[in-house]
Amino acid sequence: MTAEPSQMRADARENRARVLAVARELFAERGLEVPMAAIARRAGVGVATLYRRFPTKDSLVVEAFAEQFAVCQSAMDDALKDPDAWRGLRTVIEKVCLLQACDRGFTAAFMASFPDLHSEVRDRTWLGFVALVQRAKDSGHLRADFSPHDLTLVLIANGGLSTLPVEVAVAASQRLVAYLLESFRAGTDVLPPPVPLSLDLVLG
Repeated sequence: MTAEPSQMRADARENRARVLAVARELFAERGLEVPMAAIARRAGVGVATLYRRFPTKDSLVVEAFAEQFAVCQSAMDDALKDPDAWRGLRTVIEKVCLLQACDRGFTAAFMASFPDLHSEVRDRTWLGFVALVQRAKDSGHLRADFSPHDLTLVLIANGGLSTLPVEVAVAASQRLVAYLLESFRAGTDVLPPPVPLSLDLVLG
């Protein structure tokens, strides 16, 4: 087990913060496939030290984007408590897409978390989203043929905007998401779309 940040020596805390900052940079530049050795090299720490702090790539990704994942989980929790199921679903999708537009590295991390990143964070967020989708359908506001896996397609479309300057990406994301949400409303399913793709096929 690794020590909590508050229990580390000052130099260890600095090393940990530097590793996480470098990891976010490299994930943004090269995606989640970047080798752990490359992260250690740019951060100026040994590979053994990196693995001692973060035994797996998954654990590093979760820690590097802990704040963003926490925002997503908080938004999901709030949405599930919202008596207006459609508003809750809409708010979650809007917040997640805004995070994507603002942070290219998080785009890759979040895409991996649905559902390939095996973590408690992924499980809680995904199961919450599935429940949220069902509530929105039961309320009569979400089209019956919407699949929770369709979120992946939203993330793919929105994630492409993260390469733009932040202010442009945010504005474009808000417009794109507004259009998509309108298409998800009940009553817009006059012609059913093709069967949702398996995530294995979508993400390779």
